[in-house]
Amino acid sequence: MKIKELREKPVEDLKVLLKESQEKLRSLKFDLATGKVKNVRQIRLMKKDIARILTIITKSKYEKSN
Repeated sequence: MKIKELREKPVEDLKVLLKESQEKLRSLKFDLATGKVKNVRQIRLMKKDIARILTIITKSKYEKSN
């Protein structure tokens, strides 16, 4: 997901998206261990999406406190 799209979403939606992304990453890791995943790069992309979401959530918390 693009960073611009994430910035437009409210924090509550981002938290829901974060939970969904973390669950998908968990299932991808299990599938990788069992040999079901063909595209290993998908795990890397999911990790980057999670990092983007966490960054935006942290930034919004910081902006609200100031």
